[in-house]
Amino acid sequence: MEDRRTALKIALAKVASGDEAAMGILYDQTNRVLYGSILRIVRSRGRAEEILQDVYMKIWRRAGTYRSDKGNPITWLCAIARNSAIDVVRREGRMTEIGDDVLENFADDAKPADDWLCDMEDQEALRKCIETLRSDHRTSIRLAYFEGYTQSELANHIGVPIGTIKSWISRGLMGLKGCLGG
Repeated sequence: MEDRRTALKIALAKVASGDEAAMGILYDQTNRVLYGSILRIVRSRGRAEEILQDVYMKIWRRAGTYRSDKGNPITWLCAIARNSAIDVVRREGRMTEIGDDVLENFADDAKPADDWLCDMEDQEALRKCIETLRSDHRTSIRLAYFEGYTQSELANHIGVPIGTIKSWISRGLMGLKGCLGG
């Protein structure tokens, strides 16, 4: 795990200085994880592939802004991918080309498909903390942050007022912050 993290940090540093070969290495090491993260949100293979291309363009341009003292490189990369996918869903709407059953079977050579976060250590700590939340808070946070639902979509999906969703997410995030020591 530490070797992979170190390799990604080195590759990102080289990408920041314009090293195209390092970009290829970074792509080879991360494309399946990022694609899976995007696919879970947009639910369309074609859209996910397009977004993935855009994500790597963003990484190429922004590699110099990555700060290793602020977090793990894969977490930073996944945040770019996730935010890009959510932006597309908010702009163009959610598609249902791919069902949850397909997403569950989407394999990643590095990690099981159930892992929602890109970094295993962060994922395990977060998983434990999420399990301590009330059921409604936990569900709202999972759908919003791991599947890219907007608050309006959540309200419609769950069948509660948007104010309730906002409250659940806010309280849940405060609980997570306390649990994670933030």
